[in-house]
Amino acid sequence: MKTSRIISVALIVLMISAVAPAAQAPAGGPGGLVKSLPNIETPGGSGTVITWVVMVTVLSVAPALLVMVTCFTRIVVVLGLLRQALGSAQLPPNQVIFGLSLLMTAVVMAPTYNKVHKDAISPYLDGKVSRNDAVSAGETHIREFMTTQIQAAGNSSDVYLFLSDDIAARENLVWKDVPTVSLIPAFVVSELKVAFWMGFRIFLPFLVIDMLVATFLVSMGMLMLPPSLISLPFKLLLFVLADGWHLVVGTLMKSFG
Repeated sequence: MKTSRIISVALIVLMISAVAPAAQAPAGGPGGLVKSLPNIETPGGSGTVITWVVMVTVLSVAPALLVMVTCFTRIVVVLGLLRQALGSAQLPPNQVIFGLSLLMTAVVMAPTYNKVHKDAISPYLDGKVSRNDAVSAGETHIREFMTTQIQAAGNSSDVYLFLSDDIAARENLVWKDVPTVSLIPAFVVSELKVAFWMGFRIFLPFLVIDMLVATFLVSMGMLMLPPSLISLPFKLLLFVLADGWHLVVGTLMKSFG
């Protein structure tokens, strides 16, 4: 539970740092930072320093954790599989795919972020609630998003992969009994399952084109001509005529409810 609490604190602090006014930043440069550090010579100073080190370490990986608890995983995997199905090598480039994935993630996660900002970040910045209350409020909304997506995909059984034996053995196990540190990897596995299933359905029409082109080339005796070179224009034409980007992006957005 302590690890779960540290992860939750890191996520909420990362959100707070993104919206906190610059005027609230501590002044005084490095000297001010040194003064804010605990005195290691005090009896509890060494423990506090260790806590600082742990928090800084967790915050360094907080962006990756924040990505893992959002819809970014499903979106970026599906778009990557789409590029592989088209056989267009590095087009669209990685920067475009990641940029589009981040923008789509921002749109999908906007309702959840608004709830976190309303119930956790804003009251904490105004001094109305304590840090622990803000973390609990923000964690609740993030967990609600993850559990909703896991249930919608029918992958609730994935949670048991990451539960300890004593928790998994409970008869009436409910979502609030699942630690956040176990819920996050279960959510990622569920998102990967959904993304690969969507990628499979995207691959099928392009696979048919590849097979038709390869059969035609073999029948014509053009064995030295790469089939992918001939099928690429036809796949691009099919994708454009079907308004593929609208279908793929729209399906991804609607898949989150």
